[in-house]
This record gives sequence, C-alpha cells and structure tokens, in this order.
Amino acid sequence: MNVKYIWLLIILFGFTACNDIEDVSRLEAEAELPELTAGSADFSNYVAIGASFTAGFTDNALFKAAQANSFPNILSQQFSKVEGGDFKQPLTSDNYGGLAAGGSRIPGFDPRLIFGGAGPVPLESVIGPVTVTTDIALNKPTGPFNNMGVPGAKSYHLLFNGYGNIANLATKTANPYFVRIASSTSATILGDAMAQNPTFFTLSEIGGNDVLGYALAGGDSTIDNITPSAGPLGVGFDQTYSYIVTTLTSAGAKGVVTNIPYITDLPHFTTVPYNPLSPLNPSFGPQIPTLNGIFGQLNQVFAFLGASERSIVFSTTAASPVIIKDESLVNLSAQIEGVLNASPTFPAFVQSFGLPAQAAPLVASLFGITYGQARMANDNDLLVLPSSSVIGTVNTTSVAFLMNQGLPQALAGQFSAEGITLPLADKWVLIPSEQQEIKTATDAYNTTIASVASSNPNVALVDLKGILQEATISGIIFDNYILQTSLVTGGAIGLDGVHLTARGYAYLANKFLEKIDEAFGSNFIASGNVAKAGDYPTNYSPTLQ
Repeated sequence: MNVKYIWLLIILFGFTACNDIEDVSRLEAEAELPELTAGSADFSNYVAIGASFTAGFTDNALFKAAQANSFPNILSQQFSKVEGGDFKQPLTSDNYGGLAAGGSRIPGFDPRLIFGGAGPVPLESVIGPVTVTTDIALNKPTGPFNNMGVPGAKSYHLLFNGYGNIANLATKTANPYFVRIASSTSATILGDAMAQNPTFFTLSEIGGNDVLGYALAGGDSTIDNITPSAGPLGVGFDQTYSYIVTTLTSAGAKGVVTNIPYITDLPHFTTVPYNPLSPLNPSFGPQIPTLNGIFGQLNQVFAFLGASERSIVFSTTAASPVIIKDESLVNLSAQIEGVLNASPTFPAFVQSFGLPAQAAPLVASLFGITYGQARMANDNDLLVLPSSSVIGTVNTTSVAFLMNQGLPQALAGQFSAEGITLPLADKWVLIPSEQQEIKTATDAYNTTIASVASSNPNVALVDLKGILQEATISGIIFDNYILQTSLVTGGAIGLDGVHLTARGYAYLANKFLEKIDEAFGSNFIASGNVAKAGDYPTNYSPTLQ
C-alpha cells in the first residue's frame, strides 16, 4: 500500500513539474523579447495635431474618459518608456460631453450618445437632464497642451488666427473646442503646436473634415462645402497641407501622418436602408392604397413627360424606398403644374381631398413645387444616420407653408410626412453624384498626403484609409477580438457612426507604433510595448459621470 501511494505521489509530482516547466518556458519566452529602443526618434516632447480622432472624440461628444483613451494618449504611454515626456491633454470637466459658454449650452454640442437597447440614443433620454460643466468661457484649462486635436477642424483651420476667438462664434468662423484651448484670441492651431518645440508629432485625419462636413450635410452645399485641392495657402488643401508638414519638420522633428478614409463607407452613411417603409408597419401599411391612388395621378404626369423612372409606387408586400429630392434631376415643376392644369379630371381629383374644384390650380402648383425633382430612393443612395429619426414624421415647416397656401391643417399634415408624401431634403441623402464628389476630393487629398510624406525623410505615413476598408470588408483581428465597422456591434466605430471606439483608437495607436518602428528604427511591436485590446471598451456606460 505504501509503495502504491509513493507511486501516486511521483505521478502527481510529474504533472506538477510539467506545469512548472511550462511556466518557466512562458517566462523565458517573455524574457526573450528585445529591450525597447526609440531608434532615431526623440519622444521627449510629443505633440499631436489633428481633429476629432486626435482629440479622442467618440459617441458624438468629447468627454474625460474618451480623452483618456485617445490614440495620442495611448501612444504617449508607450513613448514614456523611452524617455518620452509628459503628455498634457485639455481634459473636459465631465463625462457627459457637450459644451457650454457662460453657463448656457452651445447648440449642436450636446452630451454623448449611449446604447439604448435598440440603437444609439441621447444620454439624457436615459438618465434625465444633466448640467454640462465644460464651459469655454468660465473654466478654460491652462495650456500648453500636447494634444492639439480640435474636433471639426479642416485643413485650413490649422492656419486661421481667428479660429480660437470666442467673438467669432456668432459668425461660425471659430471653433468652441479651440476657443477653449487656444493660447490667445489670435492663436492658430499650428502656431500653438509649434510654440512647444515638438521633437515628435502626429498629424492625423487632416483632410477628413474637409469632406466630412459636406457628407454629414447630405451633400447640401448651403450647409457645408468640400475644400478644393488646388488654391492658395489657407484655401486649397494641397498647399495648406504641404505647408503644415514642412513647418512641423522645420526644426528636425520626426512624425507620422495619416491619409483619409472613404468616409461614405462608415456606418453613419450605410446603416439606414434606402427602403425602410414596411407594409407591416401599422402607421404606414394601411395608408398604402390611398398613397398609391394619389401618386397614380402624378405617375401619369411623369409618363406623359417621358419621366416614368420617377414614378412613385409603394409595395404592399415588400419594404418600399423613401421618396427623396434629387437636385441632379431636371426640375419638372412647371411641366407638372401645366399638365395637371390641362387635365379635365384634375378638378375632381382635387375635390376628393375635400377641397373645392377652384383649388385645382393651387394644388397643381404645389404638386409641381413638391415633386419637380422627386424620385424614390434606390440602393445607390446613402441616407445619413439622423434620417432614421426623421422618416415618417410630420415636417412642421411644410405644414405651415401649406396652410399658408390655403390647405386645411389636416391635409397639410398628410402631405408633409417625411420620405412618404414629402420628399426627403438634400441634407438627409447622399445621391451618387455627391458621393463621387467626396471620393474625387478624398483621392486628390490622399495623393497630396502620400507625395508630401514620401518626399520628407522625417515623415512616415499610416494608411488609415486601408485600415477602415479592411474593417469594413473583412474585419480586423485585434488580440482576441474582431473589429468591424457595423454600428453598435462592430466594435470599431462609436455610436455616432463616424468616430472610433476606445478599442478602435487603441488599434490605431498600434498601427502608429508599427509605422514608427518601420520608419525610425524603434521596436515597440517586437518588444511587446503595445496597447492591448481588452484594456479598452467599445462603449461607455450611461452611469459614467
């Protein structure tokens, strides 16, 4: 019996010894990693210049936790291991997000979005009203700041000396985020960065906002425009970008720049389907016969005018597209009005709405105004993310206009349903010609960026465009996770459908480190000094305050 127990102890010891050997092997493998070196780069004074990605913007806001997870801050943590200096960020005052000025919220700069169970919703819709405490007039932080990321900044804004002047907010020629951190009312972003004598820099996503503003506005040029490639310094992208990089490297600093992704691949532009109108929707389905009867009259006019492709028909068995205004179409307003006025059956059609036959000319004019450039959306159109909360709602401005023309309120409401009886305005849809404008500009910017980077030995280029394309097409493996660009579930893109999650920013930081190793002889990747995916979230709790 004693012999048996002795053998059991020997076997047990054998298993234990194997585990010890494995542990030793693992420790030895870790010990075999090379010692970290900075190569030829000097990280003692790292300054990050850029826009929203650089700032850490996510979920449609800038807030403390997101800033802590900005890719420049993640980089600085690795740089600190090779004599990198302190990295000061202009931290906001809370985790709500949003901006105030003199105690009043700045319109359009609202608290962050959160996941509401089915999709993104405003923070306050879940936790109730909050007080935004980041006030650009009352509690400006003291610089200088190593993180000079300014959400919303276009290329030429980096050179504009009124961009940080609070007095210019009224004319929309200043940016509240830069007002908050500018060294003076006449400071420039580039000037404040250079005043710190950076030894290393990142210049990220400059050029993105030069097309993004136009895209977010649905291609409505009355809201925002694309920056031209050609043009003088401070106007055209090419000269402006070249000047910025030349200035940053003028004292010998090394740095990394990024190119621009195809922003129309982001979920802000790909999440809302062109055909969201389900016949099973009790608010829409029962109206389909009536709607088809009304549009049947208009479709006859389209056919008469040789424009049958503009016909509007809602399906009773499948999801239907929304109606949109396509400003690239020939405006048939006058022709529609003329054909309807010439129709002997049109007065009776008008009477079916409860209007007198004498109202036929008025209704003909309104039909022409409303549907002169209307068509049903197709799979080549991109609806912006905010359109999801608009489709099917009653446009009160349209109601007021129609009532002013003499229509009863109920009838005015029936003809003001967004995307159903009222074509979605330009700002809600990117039509193919607008998408092409964005692509053409992006390609031109990227050509310039690649040329500037390749001609300067102190500059390396991160392929941000390729990174987001890979995440969109196949997904990116990041440690034990897969990053994709689908809204909410993809892990790479935040709830606003444009900006990265904290985990996405961590992956981007690693791509910067990879390029720094390649260009300047450091070894962050080989030595294991990188961001770990599991340390960074893909969303923030609504209780984070």
